[in-house]
Parts: sequence; structure tokens; C-alpha cells
Amino acid sequence: MCDLNMDNGSIYVRERGSLRRVSNIVLAQPKPVSSCRRTNPFVLRKEHFTFTYNAEGSLRYTAKSLFDITLLFVADNIHHVDSLVGFPEQIGDRLFAAAEENRVFSNTDVSPKALQLFSDAYGQMVLGSLCLRHRFPLLHERMDEIKTFHSLKSLDLFGCRLGDDHEIFQHLTSSSLASSLIQLFIGGNSMTDAGLQRLTAPIRMMRKGLDCLQFLDVSYNPISERALRYLTCLPKLEKLDVSRTSLKLGAGLKKTIWNLLGLICSEKPLDTFDHSRCKTEGWAEQVVNQWETNSSQMPKQKKIEESRTSALRFFGRQKFVRGVLNAAPLVCESEVEAKRDRLHFYRPAAKNHILDEQVPHTTNHQANTSWNNINKRQREPERCDSSNHSPPTKRSASSALSAEDIELLNSY
Repeated sequence: MCDLNMDNGSIYVRERGSLRRVSNIVLAQPKPVSSCRRTNPFVLRKEHFTFTYNAEGSLRYTAKSLFDITLLFVADNIHHVDSLVGFPEQIGDRLFAAAEENRVFSNTDVSPKALQLFSDAYGQMVLGSLCLRHRFPLLHERMDEIKTFHSLKSLDLFGCRLGDDHEIFQHLTSSSLASSLIQLFIGGNSMTDAGLQRLTAPIRMMRKGLDCLQFLDVSYNPISERALRYLTCLPKLEKLDVSRTSLKLGAGLKKTIWNLLGLICSEKPLDTFDHSRCKTEGWAEQVVNQWETNSSQMPKQKKIEESRTSALRFFGRQKFVRGVLNAAPLVCESEVEAKRDRLHFYRPAAKNHILDEQVPHTTNHQANTSWNNINKRQREPERCDSSNHSPPTKRSASSALSAEDIELLNSY
């Protein structure tokens, strides 16, 4: 039972036979209407009725069910809800649709809390896959909302101009995404070895984050062979795309990636890194589209000013931000050239004979070394499986942390 006083916003709730007052909560006001008769909040509003026409063409209306009216009321005041955990998925789906229809998620003051509310209760049903490829403004303007999606299985940030130090890095390595994220595309972001080092620093130092990551795309970034050692902290990495980087295909690169990651070069492009397979999926799919539509309809000058202001707040360095905003978009020269320069690596099912074909051995000593590396790579997955997907065993401080890592850790 609830008694409302719309003048002062007081709410009285009856719980367990006693009446108490809930303070500091202001309910959403009724939408303005032209009729003065509708100004009374206790007079039923139009959205409480369904208007149809009968066979004779006469207008008729039917009152909505109490459930639909209540659903609309909760959707209007979703920012006052503490939790939806335990509510059936059918209720959550209809409530999310009602909130979306009322454009609750377009309000930057309410949308982060509302999306967090749904994500905590329904996880990947809200959003299981998010594609932001070449949509830098959307990532920039909706950073708070994007951080609430903590059950993503696939995240595409290709061409989002992340650079070497972006706010999204902390979300990627957070514990909220550790048990869900499987595919990550961060190519075309002008990321150097230092950026990949900073991205993986929490994983290498604190052994948490990206525990389930299997597919990683770092193509079109100026990374060198030195950056590959930063990826050894990913225990379940199975496929890697390093196309159009500073890496050059050869026997040396194949051997290095095999020794470090246990991956071999694929002669054919892997379907995993085909952009046509990446898309936004979940209840919030239309919400993301609305964000982009609203952003494109903003006045151009206002968009530029807000983008610059937010960029300065995110990065804190005006010179760097100016260079990022003025950077030319990533463009492939031709499809044929792109296919020719693709460097895709994957973890083979049988390793004993494939390495002999791809990496020739010149001496018996090299053969013994490669055989030891094969055995080493075979023992590591067995140890991970036996521990029920637990993080790899910690190495000694001397081998796990270099001087650069210690310096990076001290900078946090």
C-alpha cells in the first residue's frame, strides 16, 4: 500500500502491518498535457488506456491492466529501484522495454544507474556482445554506461583511438569482465608496446582479469615482437591477430610465438577475426543505436565542444587529445593487400608434428629445445584444467616482474 502526496514528494509505505515514511525520494512527475482536467495527478492519464476503433469506425478505449500500469510507473522511477535480482526474466524484459520506450536510457543522469541495475540482475541478456568498431565518439560520450556492461562475451573496440593509456583499460581488466569476456578486438588504436604493457599490467602483477579471453585482435597497431611477452599472462589464448603490425612473418617470428604462446601461423584467414561476425546483441541493442542516433542529431558545434571538454577530462593532456581528435581514420589500401598481409595464429589440436613443419631445425640441440618447449606447453593446460580454470601458478618475482613493470606499478 502506498499513499502519495505529490506536493511535497512524501511517500508512505505499509510494510508488515506498519506505516512508515520514505524520505528523500521524488517520483517522476506526470507528463504535461494540454487539458487542464489532466493536471490532477490522481486523474487517470491517457497511457493508462488503449484506444482502438470498432467495426463501425467508432472510437473505443479499454483500461490497461494493473500490471501494465504498475510496470509503467516503475519504468518512470527506475532510478529509485534498489535491485532487480530474483525477478523473473520475463518481468525484466518487459520492464527494460518500458524504460527504453520512455527513453530512460537517453538521460545521462539516470542511464548509468538504470543499466547497472539490469546488468546486475540479468547479466549477458542485457548485452552479451558489443560492437563499437570505428565509433570513437560513442565510446567517448557513453563511457559510464558502457562500464555497466560487465557480462560481455565479445567486445569490438577496433579503430576507437584508444592509444596507450585509455580509461577503458581498467574496465577491460576488471574482475567484472574476468569470467565472461572471450573475444576482444583492439586493433587500429595506435597502441604501442607500452600500451599493451599497461593493458596487461594488472593481469601480470595481480593475476586477475581476462581469465577466459580466447581470441585477441591487436592488428594495425605499431607493436613489435617485444610486446608478445606481455601476452603470456593470458592462460586461455587460442587465436591471435597481429596483421599490419611491426611483426614480419618468418621462421623467427613463428618460433617466438610458438615458444611464448604455443600458437602457430594459419595459412588461411581465421573466421574469428571477420568483422561481419561481430555485432551488438542483447536487450540494450536498440539503446546503443539510440545513443548513436541522438549523437548524430546534436548540433555540430555543440558536439565538438562537448567532445573536446570530455576528452580533456579523460586524458588530461591537451596536446595529446588534439592529435588524437585530428588523426585520420584507419583505411585499408585494398582488400587483396589486406588479405595478403594477414597474420593469424591459432593453437593447434596436435602440436607434435606441426612445429616440425613450420620451424625447421638445423641442429640436434635446437630439436631438443623445441621438444622441451612442446612438453612445457602441454603441461601448462593440464595444470589449468586440473585446477578448475584457476589462474596460472605464480612465478618468482624475478621472472614475473621486470624493471619496467615495477616502474609501471609504482605509477598507479
